[in-house]
Amino acid sequence: MAAELTRITPRDRLLLDLLDQHKTFTTDQLVDLTFGSVGRARARLNTLHSRDILDRFRHYQRPGSQSWRWTLGPVGAALVAAGRGDTLPRPAAVRDATARIAMSPTLSHLLTTNGFFAALTGHARTHGGRLARWWNEARCREAVGTVVRPDGHGVWDDDGRAVPFWLEADLGTETLARVAGKLTGYAALPPVRAYPVLFWLPNTARETNLHAHLARTGVSAGVSVATAAADNAPDGPAGPVWRIVGRPGRVTPADLPVSGDGAPWDG
Repeated sequence: MAAELTRITPRDRLLLDLLDQHKTFTTDQLVDLTFGSVGRARARLNTLHSRDILDRFRHYQRPGSQSWRWTLGPVGAALVAAGRGDTLPRPAAVRDATARIAMSPTLSHLLTTNGFFAALTGHARTHGGRLARWWNEARCREAVGTVVRPDGHGVWDDDGRAVPFWLEADLGTETLARVAGKLTGYAALPPVRAYPVLFWLPNTARETNLHAHLARTGVSAGVSVATAAADNAPDGPAGPVWRIVGRPGRVTPADLPVSGDGAPWDG
């Protein structure tokens, strides 16, 4: 560890902090988050892996091969713990944590959520705007308790307009009634946390069906809801891809309504 302290760059430290908070990212997601270039990302990630700062895994896939999923390695986890003044984890415990992530039934959901925020960060690097805040699911629970369970929370700042939001990342595996039912919890949040709720959906058909369902059942008063479909967002979630429930057209995240229907950012 003493030797690594002289070789760890500021970008490496950012990478370790991100993995500590959000568990795992694909190579492409890390390109958006910290590198900006696939070639630079692969070279540095492989170097960090060879020094046990990072660990990685991927599942069998045919044809082709799956992108690597990156996690903290034993040395990286020890560096993070040392920076916080925590007890250094045993290498075996760090390897076990990676194995649990690799075999978790919620891995796809975690990667979808992380990919959403990584795409916003990548857009900010090349087109402007800023992801001013990003909370993982655990941090969201600290803020709202058991009233509702957002997959993430962020604040998108563009041209001086900061828009806070809750994220619901949908894989298309739940019934629409269950998806829409989550809005009851958001309606119960205190005004200071009444941010717009964004549903990031896998495809346009799912989005169309959700809007039809909400048109029949209605949306609780005081809750602003917008949806976007991954297959209809070639430039990612930062573009004009958001369809606000009950309104025509599509807007960017910076144009989402927060006055009246949601609380201003508290940052």
